[in-house]
Amino acid sequence: MTTKEKEMKILSGEAHILPGHGIIGSSQAGRPPLGSDNMKAAGGKKLTILYERLSHDDELQGESNSITNQKKILEDYAGRNGFSNILHISDDGHSGTNFNRPGWKQLIAEVEAGNIDAVIVKDMSRVGRDYLQVGFYTEVMFRQHGVRFIAISNNIDSANGENEFAPFLNIMSEWYARDTSKKIKAVLHNKGNSGKHMTNAALYGYRKHPDDKNQWIIDEEAASVVRRIYRMTIDGKGPYQIARILTDEKVTRPSHYIAERDGWKNPPESYSERHNWGGSEVKNILSHPEYTGCTVNFRTYKDSYKDRKHKFRPQEEWSVFENTQEPIVDSETWKTAQKCRKVTRRRNSTGTANPLTGLVYCGECGSRMFNHLGTQRQYDSQDSYLCNQYTKYPRKCTAHYIKTSALRTLALDVIKRVSGFAMSDSEEFMSRVREASELRSAEEARERKERLAKSLKRCNELDSLIKRLYEDKVTGSLSEKRFEKLSREYEDEQEDLETQIAELNAALESYSEDGSRAEKFLELSRRYTDFTELTPAMLNEFVDKIIVHEAVGARQGYGRVQKVEIFLNFIGDFKVPGYEEPKPEPIDPVDHQREYWRAYYHSHKEKINMEKAIRAEAKKAAKLAAMPVKTPEEIQAEAEEKLRKHREYHRNYQREWQRRRKEMKTIDKIEREKVV
Repeated sequence: MTTKEKEMKILSGEAHILPGHGIIGSSQAGRPPLGSDNMKAAGGKKLTILYERLSHDDELQGESNSITNQKKILEDYAGRNGFSNILHISDDGHSGTNFNRPGWKQLIAEVEAGNIDAVIVKDMSRVGRDYLQVGFYTEVMFRQHGVRFIAISNNIDSANGENEFAPFLNIMSEWYARDTSKKIKAVLHNKGNSGKHMTNAALYGYRKHPDDKNQWIIDEEAASVVRRIYRMTIDGKGPYQIARILTDEKVTRPSHYIAERDGWKNPPESYSERHNWGGSEVKNILSHPEYTGCTVNFRTYKDSYKDRKHKFRPQEEWSVFENTQEPIVDSETWKTAQKCRKVTRRRNSTGTANPLTGLVYCGECGSRMFNHLGTQRQYDSQDSYLCNQYTKYPRKCTAHYIKTSALRTLALDVIKRVSGFAMSDSEEFMSRVREASELRSAEEARERKERLAKSLKRCNELDSLIKRLYEDKVTGSLSEKRFEKLSREYEDEQEDLETQIAELNAALESYSEDGSRAEKFLELSRRYTDFTELTPAMLNEFVDKIIVHEAVGARQGYGRVQKVEIFLNFIGDFKVPGYEEPKPEPIDPVDHQREYWRAYYHSHKEKINMEKAIRAEAKKAAKLAAMPVKTPEEIQAEAEEKLRKHREYHRNYQREWQRRRKEMKTIDKIEREKVV
């Protein structure tokens, strides 16, 4: 017998079932659906609500708390005590800590509408497990609207007056939810710390192993889409551009793909949107380091089991377990994609963004340089990079102007030259990288070790000072206020030192990795066979940063020299042996003098303009001072004279215009007579 047939047999006689609102007795057959405006008018009496709730945790306790059993208990009680006009409202599978339940919301709406006479539940925990909320509804809201409340198992009936034991029952119900939450949290923490995935479903691109649900295996069809998204990101495309491309190509969205693959049921109205990718979906795929083969747990947390929204932890508090599944993308590809995501690239009128943005830095102030496009795009000089500090605060830095075409040429030349040397003589390349790394790291490591030793020594001294402070406080030689002030200062200093020590240790550990970086660069160079054109992917994978210094010499013509340092990924500013930097051409004295005065003018532009303004104001003031002072009568007479002259001029103009018009008419008349 089905569940529906069992429920039909609970009531004697005929029964009418309203979709989503439980069972109504035979006397209520034909009543309009719950929530309609004419509910009271249809039956003439208010409703008696039999409310049932069952959460997933309650299901573990067996049949005693099932929805069917609750209905049986409530109907028996209603029949014995003469309640009529009965309606069932149920919330199946909803937690008692959440009052945003569909059935409960419908019940409250009908209470506020005045359609309910009594609410009967099996016990107080069926209402909820938050004693403040339960107390508000049962002690305040129901009482204000004249609703009788009955909890059968707890022997609570609002018709008998206040029950002093009800608040304690509500507190015990909440304690049960709190205790259950702690136990579940402990189980989840144990699972997360063991390196197992804590998500219910595998990420898009993976699927759960059929024999081990804690193990993920690659779903090749979805994984190819993930790899393509990372590749397009490295090629310089943004999340919303990628989303439009995937939408145009009719690629199934992750949620719909997983639902179709695993046999889930999608809402019918969402089927038409199965190919509509959003930028947030692409961002979500790009933000998961799990695609490199690791497991990341404890990204989010909740302060209380009552909270419905999760909070995000800082990345340093995540628990990361390496090599837990086969990677879809390698770690270098993931890091390059994250670096590309940090930079916002402004697109030009053709819809393309400059791939150099985010890689170019000022050699003096260290700020990022931004791309500037002029209005006359036919000139190469209109597409250039300028120091961001200079554009905002011209006094703090200089322009560091450099054309985009020059940067692209230099970058391609360095990539081609270093990659060619690395592939032609890999042993020599590896040897030189290690030598350069050792020379660089030896000096820096020595300096950092000295700083680390000083920091550790000072940290130990602070421990002794804090200990002595506490002893002085106990003996009474130091006041409470003074103790708190000094201890707070020492503790703040100690926290800063501990942060510095952690950073120094991390930097010292990174020096040991320099030997393997040359191999990574060599592997990257072998992936490229064509270095004739600089692509966005090539830039993002090869170039770490470009430092531009201020140019020396004439801006146009001979003698302009500008230093540009190009740091490559893994190996930094590598110098190919035997290669000589091009020497600058001789400086033309005329161009040098012109550039000197141009630079002088730009550096003193504000001062010169201010001096011009001061001179103009002084000249105007002198002119006003030389003019005689006039009385108000003289000023009025002068104004009247100007008005008289203006009117006289206007009258004369009108007379002259009429005279010339008369002459033209006379001439026209004579000409017509001659023709005749």
